[in-house]
Amino acid sequence: MSQTDSQEAEDLEVEVEAQSLGSCSQGHRSTLSLQTQQGGAICLLCLSNLITTPHALTIHVSYALSQLSLALSHRPLHLSQSHAHFLVSPLLHALSSFDDQPIACQLIDLITILSDSGDEDVFAEFVSRVAERLSSGAFSWSPRQLHMIHCLGVLFNCRTNNPFIFIKNKDALISNLVTGLGLPSEEIRGEILFVLYKVSSIQCQSMDIDGADILFAFCPKLLQLSLESLMKTQRDDVRLNCVALLTILAQKGFLVNAYTNNISRMNFDEAENSMQTTDYGTNQSSLPVLFAEAIKGPLLSSDSQVQISTLDLMLQYLSWEAAPGKHIQILMEENIADYVFEALRLSECKDPMVNSCVQVLNFLLTAEPAFGQRLAVGFTTLIPVLNHVAEVPFHPVQSQTLKLIWNCISDFPGMISASHVKELILCLARMLRRPTDGEMGMLPETFTVVCSIFVALLKSPSFKRTENLAIAVQEASKHAVLACLSISDEDPSQLLHSLYLLKEAYAYSYKEFSTNKTTIMELRNSIVDVCESHLLPWFVTAINDINEEIVLGVLETFHSILLQDSYIPATEFAQILVASSWISLSSGCLGLFPTEKIKWRVYLMLSSLVDVLFGNDTGQPIRDAAVHIPTDPAEWLFLLGQKNSHNFELSCCQSAILLILHTAAIHDDRLADEKLVLASLEQYILVNSSNFQFGAADSLTRMWLVNLYGLYRSLAKMSYQIPYSLEAERMLFHLLTEKEWDLPSAKIHPLSLKWLFQQEKLSKPLSYQILKFCRSNSSNVSNVVVHGKSNNSMNEEVIAELVAAGDNYGASVVVCLLMQRIEQEGQVPDIVSVLNLVATAINILPRASDQFCLHGIINAICALYNNSSYSSLPQILTAISLLIFNILRSVHPEVLSLSDEAAWLTVTMKLIEYLISTLAVCSWTHESLLIISVLSLILHHSTNKALIEASKYIVLNNSLVSTVNSTIDAACLKGPAMTDYDEEASTGEYEYEYLIFVLLLYYFSIRSLQASLPGALDWQNFLDPFSKKQSLSTINIRCHDLCRLMHFGSPLVKLVSSYCMLELFTRLSDHEDGEHDELECSMGFLSSVMAVLEGLVFYSDIRVAMNCGFCLSMILGWEKLDLHERTIIAKNYWCRLIVEEMAMSLAVPHLASKSFFNHHKPAVHIAVALLKHEKIPGWMRTVFDSPCISGIIGNLGASNMGAEMVLLFRELLDSEFLKAEQISSLNHVLQACRKYVYTNCTQDEHTNKHLYKTFTKLDDLGEVREYLIHLMSSQLSMEKNCRGLQNGDKELLEEIEMFFRSLTVKEHS
Repeated sequence: MSQTDSQEAEDLEVEVEAQSLGSCSQGHRSTLSLQTQQGGAICLLCLSNLITTPHALTIHVSYALSQLSLALSHRPLHLSQSHAHFLVSPLLHALSSFDDQPIACQLIDLITILSDSGDEDVFAEFVSRVAERLSSGAFSWSPRQLHMIHCLGVLFNCRTNNPFIFIKNKDALISNLVTGLGLPSEEIRGEILFVLYKVSSIQCQSMDIDGADILFAFCPKLLQLSLESLMKTQRDDVRLNCVALLTILAQKGFLVNAYTNNISRMNFDEAENSMQTTDYGTNQSSLPVLFAEAIKGPLLSSDSQVQISTLDLMLQYLSWEAAPGKHIQILMEENIADYVFEALRLSECKDPMVNSCVQVLNFLLTAEPAFGQRLAVGFTTLIPVLNHVAEVPFHPVQSQTLKLIWNCISDFPGMISASHVKELILCLARMLRRPTDGEMGMLPETFTVVCSIFVALLKSPSFKRTENLAIAVQEASKHAVLACLSISDEDPSQLLHSLYLLKEAYAYSYKEFSTNKTTIMELRNSIVDVCESHLLPWFVTAINDINEEIVLGVLETFHSILLQDSYIPATEFAQILVASSWISLSSGCLGLFPTEKIKWRVYLMLSSLVDVLFGNDTGQPIRDAAVHIPTDPAEWLFLLGQKNSHNFELSCCQSAILLILHTAAIHDDRLADEKLVLASLEQYILVNSSNFQFGAADSLTRMWLVNLYGLYRSLAKMSYQIPYSLEAERMLFHLLTEKEWDLPSAKIHPLSLKWLFQQEKLSKPLSYQILKFCRSNSSNVSNVVVHGKSNNSMNEEVIAELVAAGDNYGASVVVCLLMQRIEQEGQVPDIVSVLNLVATAINILPRASDQFCLHGIINAICALYNNSSYSSLPQILTAISLLIFNILRSVHPEVLSLSDEAAWLTVTMKLIEYLISTLAVCSWTHESLLIISVLSLILHHSTNKALIEASKYIVLNNSLVSTVNSTIDAACLKGPAMTDYDEEASTGEYEYEYLIFVLLLYYFSIRSLQASLPGALDWQNFLDPFSKKQSLSTINIRCHDLCRLMHFGSPLVKLVSSYCMLELFTRLSDHEDGEHDELECSMGFLSSVMAVLEGLVFYSDIRVAMNCGFCLSMILGWEKLDLHERTIIAKNYWCRLIVEEMAMSLAVPHLASKSFFNHHKPAVHIAVALLKHEKIPGWMRTVFDSPCISGIIGNLGASNMGAEMVLLFRELLDSEFLKAEQISSLNHVLQACRKYVYTNCTQDEHTNKHLYKTFTKLDDLGEVREYLIHLMSSQLSMEKNCRGLQNGDKELLEEIEMFFRSLTVKEHS
């Protein structure tokens, strides 16, 4: 250390110590001392001398400055104004003298503290002196001046007011600063750029007196040097300052107007200005290029703030109103778009960067076609950006991003890959779904662009290669429409775009490349559903409030669906439209919007609607006359009443009007008053009758006229107030009689068709129309029409309804047609088709058989049998058998009794004759089994006093009796091998089938014998296998054969045999109860029968078990058996075993269900029969002891109680098996049961589910068999007799009532 340095150190220490004593070692005045918070003082004069000494040690200067800074930073001590002004000069002198960076920072911090002290004069003095140094004419740039420039920038930045007013020579300052931009030092350029930025920014807030901008005079040089600095620098802080300055200049328009001739000269010297212009005028054309080159580096900076600021600079540059398109073109030539796309790609979708990039790209969008090519290259960058902005409702650049994508897709549709298409579709679909999900939607212009992009994607080639997008298209089209329906009044364009999307989505579903049929059909159905469930109801309610453009949009959308008339969705949609009175709505549109566009669209759509509904271009007349048809329905009726001879246009209009009225009438769409329409139709018939005679009207036009006339005549008949013309009716009838018309293929209203069939004068032409219908349907004889809503065509269902109604000539016309065909030769196909029509009509509506029988269908069948030309033909016989079966299964007995008995007898004889002859040649066939079924139904009707003679012929026919006996004998001889019938049936043999049908015939013959031959038979002969007393030869299967069938037969054979056995025992019981001799049969035979029955009491089929239980109970109840025989029976071990099993099962504590109790019903009837004996077996009291009875009662409840259980307890009560407490408990259970039945209203109604089964072919024999078995079982269940053949809630209530009566009688006895 030198001697001078040692002296400075000693002086500083002495000074600090002296200051602590309130004086300065150098003898300076105390007024120049600054008191510190620790109690010491700093001599400002000494400090000044120290920091201004050129060779002072930096450590000493730094220490002194830090102490001063520390003293100034403590509050509440404040520096006096004189002290502050005193420090200005030494601080600035020191700042310009020291090269040391830390010292400079300390000095600038002190200047900042003093400037912020609140004294405006101190701040002004600092600004003025710093500016004065920088604006001095003798000023020369050096690295040391960096600190001074930085200090000025800090001063400009520390106050919000205008510091520029404190600068005296502003032009000199700016001139030196601009000159300094040419220095090679990036640090100096950065500081200068910041000061210029602050100057420009301050100028924006506070202009000079005359309003001039101080920087404008230096603009050309300033812009060039600034852009060069930006282009050359690699420092982001310099870039930020430069971009900030350029942004301010761009906001003022300097970047655009710097070199234009119309710049107004502001406050600066013309000579100087002229010189500057001369110096830099040569660079005028290169400035935009320089700008483009300068911003490339910042756009690719790693500092996102630099990138964002540069993009904002571009926005200011491009958004200036005077910016010529040439500048944007230069930016495109310099590939700036690629730099922006790259910045966007690297932005990671951060909002500030995304917003700036997208906005700049939208400005560049005006540079077509150059930008289009760059946009195609950068398209992939926009897709993730779209995914980002799409998730934010009302994102600031959402619409602009979509616009960029839309421009790219529309200009380069083949550029997009399939993966990009998929990604875009899914993104757009999410955007469109958002409003429907209750989230915030999007701006109208955004919605419009979204729909446009979606449609463009649907049409793009890449979409053809994209799979599994049908669901997204479905959702998008649906949500787009739903989002617009509620805001259509506010912005109609959105709805139009959504309809356009919906229409294109529907068109897409019919493209050749659509491979996934399921999803494509779902798409079509969804679009039709949107139109049906949302768009159509909205349109109907809003028609008076929307404009013409929307009406056209809706009509075009509906029309596009109808044009696909070969597909099911189009047909369904057409039906929906007409069901919504679309024709009336269309005429309303014509009234609201009487323009050619609406008129043309309405009539074209109506023609397409008719095409879909009726097919075969039926709507062509409307298309041909669309130009001439008036818009008012009243004018339609006027034109319809005009004579159309030699007037082709009028004739076309009348045909179109008839077609429109016909379509509306078919679907109950009222277009005008019925009276006016009928009058117009009559006028049309009267004035144009001559044209009809010469064939001027085609068959379709005649059918439209017939339908309309018949409908409005039917309505007139209902109202009794609408007059009609007899002459017009006569002319129409004559037309229908003389001219060809096609009723089967036409659409006709049910009321109109019924009116036609009510006209007796039309019986002949209608008979011909029925024949045409039968011929056309001859290939579809087996197709059964399910009863339901008519499709306004004359089909089997409509004919069935006409016949069944009985208020028209439908049945008579059909029967007469059949008779006419029979009387002619060679009419086999016609006869078969008519027979099948009758059978089908009966299948659809069984009550139609009543009308056919009343109008002599059996006479026609009889005539057919008597005609040798037809009676031997197999197809005729098969059709007759099917028809007779269907008639017999559905006709009411009282109607059947009114038909021709002789004809039925003849038919029965022919059937048996054909059956016997067939069996003589071959084994059983489908046809023969069907005849057996017909014979069974004839026997069934005899029990209702109908077809008695025919039934007698069946049961007494020796050939049939022999056939049945041989069939049963052959089956019984098989013994245990009888169970193989099931396997034989699968190999094509019908032994299993015919055995069941023969047993069914036997069952119905037993029932018929009582009605057709009362008292003529001894039923005991059916029981005794060796009896020869029977005087009449009838169908008779002996009891022991039935036992064999029940024991060895298959489940179905067991079932039918058990019903036969039960019916036989029922007749024997009636014989035993009558005044006849005692039953004659051996005890061994009776025991063997009981053994078979006992073995089936617990069979899995409850029906078989019940039948066997009933039979056993009847045997046990026969009173005319020998007393010894009854005792043996009562002691039967198996009966006791059955009763014990039943009692033990019912008494075991458990949660017994009703099905469990039902399983023991057969045993209950056996127990009841034993309890009714005069001498009850002793073991019964052992079985039904007190614990057992109490257990059974404990298991009973309101929900599982049955009539059989009540019957059992009634017999136990009568036989004194019940104790008082048991009777009391049972009383409570029965009371609860009765309440339960009344509360739940579960009255069992025996609905015959097989009554309306359809049998139209021989392959239905399985269902025929089921029907006969059901008929057999239902007859038994409906009988109510003392043997307890009862079920259902009604029978349960009756048994409960009888129990209480028995209890009352017992209590009073």
